Amino acid sequence: MIADSRGSRSGVRQAHVRSPPVHPATLADDRTRALELTPVSRETTDRLDRFVALLLGWQQRINLIAASTESTLWTRHIADSLQLLPLVPEARVWADFGSGAGFPGMVIACALAESPGAQVHLVESNANKCAFLREAVRATGTPATVHNVRAAEFIAKNTEAIEVVTARAFAPLSGLLDTAYPPLIGGAVGLFPKGQSVEAELTEATKCWKIQPTLAASRTDPNARIVVVRGIEPASGRARRRMIHDE
Repeated sequence: MIADSRGSRSGVRQAHVRSPPVHPATLADDRTRALELTPVSRETTDRLDRFVALLLGWQQRINLIAASTESTLWTRHIADSLQLLPLVPEARVWADFGSGAGFPGMVIACALAESPGAQVHLVESNANKCAFLREAVRATGTPATVHNVRAAEFIAKNTEAIEVVTARAFAPLSGLLDTAYPPLIGGAVGLFPKGQSVEAELTEATKCWKIQPTLAASRTDPNARIVVVRGIEPASGRARRRMIHDE
């Protein structure tokens, strides 16, 4: 969302305050750390470099990432996204809910660009962020498609070929499972990065869903986990409500 078009509660528009440019040496050091954590090919690195340069340029006009994370963009956002790939090494068709600035979807697309049959669906309801994502896809030459719709609208029309559903800072786990249920029940794997609240979110989610998730350790944050969901069924009460709704 363009920051200077967002009105305050009083109706007065707020100007976008530009953060000072990140020092190149700081960004270079962070890039080195990120690529040590999640090594990729030279071709993927080249695409990621183009993506990062574009993002930082757009960041001066619209809020794509928190200003506090600009200096650690590579570790906080790029490596955090790349670490999902080894969890599903054979997967080629991804759907990323709430793609925002392209994490993890655009990063995944950069890494899969040389893989035959790869396709990453970037699902984002904010039109301004979609404009950035379309430019990022063009600049990097990645196999990604931008969908300017809500996740539920996308899922209603696209479920058959999806192999992985992911979302980062999009919604609590229970809500994610509700939206992603159709592809998950069809065999897709859910990969949902979560922070320190992961146990609480799992407890809440199991009130509505029968799942046997695994928790993968994060390479970028010792307090974070990646919730891996393979197989899902509604809990008894949720199943009855879904049946009534479907009727």
